[in-house]
Amino acid sequence: MACLLEAPLRISVLSEVTATSRHYVDRLFDPDPQKVLQGVIDMKNAVIGNNKQKANLIVLGAVPRLLYLLQQSCSSLQLKTECAVVLGSLAMGTENNIKSLVDCHIIPTLLQGLLSPDLIFIEACLRCLRTVFISPVTPVQLLYTDPTVIPHLMSLLSNSQRTQEYITQIFSHCSVCCLQTPEHQTVLFNHGAIQNIAPLLISPSYKVRMQALKCFSVLAYENTQVSMTLVNVLVDGEQLTQVFVKMMQRDQPIEMQLTAAKCLTYMCRAGAIRTDDNCVVLKTLPCLVRMCSKEHLLEERVEGAETLAYLMEPDVELQRIASTTDHLVAMLADYFKYPSSVSAIADIKRLDHDLKHAHELRQAAFKLYASLGSNDEDIRKKITETENMMDRIVSGLSESSIKTRLAAVRCLHSLSRSVQQLRTSFHDHAVWKPLMKLLQNAPDEVLVMASSTLCNLLLEFSPSKEPILESGVIELLCSLTQSDSPALRVNGIWALMNMAFQADQKVKVEIVRCLGTEQLFRLLSDPDTNVLMKTLGLLRNLLSKRPHIDQIMSSHGKQIMQAVTLILEAEHSIEVKEQTLCILANIADGNTAKDLLMTNDDMLQKVKYYMGHSNANLQLAATFCVSNLIWNEEDGSQERQDKLREMGFVDILHKLTQSADPNLSDRAKTALQQYLA
Repeated sequence: MACLLEAPLRISVLSEVTATSRHYVDRLFDPDPQKVLQGVIDMKNAVIGNNKQKANLIVLGAVPRLLYLLQQSCSSLQLKTECAVVLGSLAMGTENNIKSLVDCHIIPTLLQGLLSPDLIFIEACLRCLRTVFISPVTPVQLLYTDPTVIPHLMSLLSNSQRTQEYITQIFSHCSVCCLQTPEHQTVLFNHGAIQNIAPLLISPSYKVRMQALKCFSVLAYENTQVSMTLVNVLVDGEQLTQVFVKMMQRDQPIEMQLTAAKCLTYMCRAGAIRTDDNCVVLKTLPCLVRMCSKEHLLEERVEGAETLAYLMEPDVELQRIASTTDHLVAMLADYFKYPSSVSAIADIKRLDHDLKHAHELRQAAFKLYASLGSNDEDIRKKITETENMMDRIVSGLSESSIKTRLAAVRCLHSLSRSVQQLRTSFHDHAVWKPLMKLLQNAPDEVLVMASSTLCNLLLEFSPSKEPILESGVIELLCSLTQSDSPALRVNGIWALMNMAFQADQKVKVEIVRCLGTEQLFRLLSDPDTNVLMKTLGLLRNLLSKRPHIDQIMSSHGKQIMQAVTLILEAEHSIEVKEQTLCILANIADGNTAKDLLMTNDDMLQKVKYYMGHSNANLQLAATFCVSNLIWNEEDGSQERQDKLREMGFVDILHKLTQSADPNLSDRAKTALQQYLA
């Protein structure tokens, strides 16, 4: 019986709620302004903390009416203010509420309201705008559409502590969402953000100080112009950097310590503060290491580790200092055990939250390990010897979170720069297997890092090279060379280049077969110089060992000589031309392949030209080519020597023996000795 009554009962309750909500909306249309005002006040009281009521009112069309009343010149100031307050309350509901408000053009209406002379109304509009703009569903570019908005907001900063708090929060959020588009940082900078916001760092209000600090952290991020300006700013007679240092002191709230450390980190990375400056080495770095300890909340530990990773990423000395500060390498191992026990977190909601976000801790730890181990061999050894570290990285490669997988592969890539680790830890844990699996199906950013790591695993001294070869990797790498992404093309060809180094003829033939001559020569005309250089490196490695040179040149000699001609004749860097001449030197070392050079007078003239070039590296590579052609112990050397003498090569060799470059003069002397033997 109860089951039969349940549905009608729900319908009855729902219709009652909707009827009540309808009553609130109907009162907004009353012809008596006093009743309208009372209706808005009652609506304000009804929606506080009641998301269902908020949703009902939005569905019933309350928002357009509230916005209409807010814009009418005949509406009293109290009514306009109460409308802004209700809209702000509606904005504090769900993301769908925000979408509905934005669709009703709430932002331009509230921005227009900021032109009012009344401070209470301005604060209500700003409070609502703040709530709308900090939502992830709001298109932040709406703040920048009208060029008069930012300067007007700057002018309102001095009106009250509330305007300062709301405006700085809007600025910091709308900038942090647009860090991929630095023009928004520039807009704020050009409209005096630094000089207007700097005094707020010593405001009596903690909220204002905190929002001002956040503003500077997002303005300075990867922005040299802003960072260089900040270094010279004085706040109440004190340098801004020292203000940030004071905000990092242990007696300050954690949020403030962290954000101040981020400001100094970003200024340092932008080149405004030296990496050996005391405020970085003695203050910022220790503060960030402190944030990684387990007494801090999950979010603080994540932010601390990620900021520290960013700070020391390009600087080996900071990496060394960090690795010996507060046992950081061992401390990070705790990031993988979190939360270690239910009893450690009394708050069930906090435990539930942390369980859902524990992957962010692992991600942060991988990032920090990657940064720590990017240069120093001893630090890498310390990382790999940390309990179960390699197993954790391997597990990280198959995590459901793409960001965690990316961080794990970054960590692996950092460690793969170590010859010792490639020979030991990487081999012992068969790291190549999960790496190959990751390469089968991953987003481009993961593919780039995974394929870059694979390049290192395919180096000659890596024990993983053989099993990777047997797994059929060549086809995968050849497919990468056809990617639209230059980084993936580089990594694909780089890995093939490493694979071809001192490889068996069978492997080289398979590379050429799988890649195809058409794709090989397409890569030789790639607009990306890195792709071109690695392709030349691959060709050079394929054309090593005489039987291999002769075999490849017998089947592809014509196309290779054409490609070499095009590169030597085109506008390319010295490095590209040097690699190309080295390929010619390898061809000249073949038994039968050298005939392709000797019968090509145009190519010989090019070699002669580069022997007389102003760059010693090009001269040396061209001289190697000649030396290989005229080597005495080989069949037909006399005829080749005679031909090159007639073409004037001997005279050039005599001149080169006087070169100031010892390598070049020695090579020229060695070549001339072939004529005397």
